[in-house]
Amino acid sequence: MSKTTVHTEQAPRAIGPYVQATRAGGFLFASGQIALDPETSDMVTSSVEAETVRVLDNLVAVLDAGGAKLADVVKTTIYLLDMNDFAAVNRIYGERLADLDGVYPARATVQVSALPRGARVEIDAIAYVGEHR
Repeated sequence: MSKTTVHTEQAPRAIGPYVQATRAGGFLFASGQIALDPETSDMVTSSVEAETVRVLDNLVAVLDAGGAKLADVVKTTIYLLDMNDFAAVNRIYGERLADLDGVYPARATVQVSALPRGARVEIDAIAYVGEHR
């Protein structure tokens, strides 16, 4: 099985010893994305809704660079600093995936004690891209 890394300037660069995504076999493993603006490296912090939009924009950019789209995602994990933000994050997540006609990826949502750079939301994903895409 071959393993390759994915990088795009359309999403924030990795801020530690990891990559934006790794493609292994027929899967793309996208690292967790937080609400960093890829052009400025500043956090979007105006609201949890704005953070979630930026997180999903970053995640879509990474998926695209790896040859995937949201419809290819089979699993996501949402990390929340405060479970009270669940409804707002879930609403925006659902809006972004509305085009999938109810064929959503599996998902886990967990509350954590802290996230990098003071983020309130982080989302990672696993997408099936096939062996030869």
